[in-house]
Amino acid sequence: MNENADKKSQTLERATLGGGCFWCLEAVYQQIQGVHSVVSGYAGGRDPHPSYEAVCTGETGHAEIVDIQFDPTIISYRDLLEIFFVIHDPTTLNYQGNDHGTQYRSVIFTHSESQNRIAHEVVRELETAKIYTNPVVTQIDSAPSIYPAEDYHQNYFQQHPYQGYCVAVVAPKLAKFRKKFTSLIAPQFS
Repeated sequence: MNENADKKSQTLERATLGGGCFWCLEAVYQQIQGVHSVVSGYAGGRDPHPSYEAVCTGETGHAEIVDIQFDPTIISYRDLLEIFFVIHDPTTLNYQGNDHGTQYRSVIFTHSESQNRIAHEVVRELETAKIYTNPVVTQIDSAPSIYPAEDYHQNYFQQHPYQGYCVAVVAPKLAKFRKKFTSLIAPQFS
């Protein structure tokens, strides 16, 4: 690895978020300036290396998540969380839209004390501002082991933009993000 690549990798941070189906979050976070990678996966459950089929049963305890590598000099962790709270409903326990089960819970897995503090601050600010009619039920926990989802789940929206779920669910969330956070969209997606 050359010296510049090594320095760049040292500046990257990690954010791990679950807010329903990982395809929705992945599609949004892939379009943000400063985000270097987004991997759909599973976290927070008991079974090591779970399969999609096992997670879908709701019995593994895992949530569908996205694991994001980002450059904090370009996009802040707080900004990533503000996007997160716009593109999913953090007031519904264990479901988003038609997706029901603990695997679809709203969760923030933190990778540092700073991230934990910021996550709690953002939730308090949302509650104080009464942004939502119902209380925020987003779980905030230290990051556990994270397992990448199967290859066919990665870059799902980019590969299948006309698939039914993508048209009906992912695309509207992506449009909502693009309308509200225009300044954060990476140039290649503008």
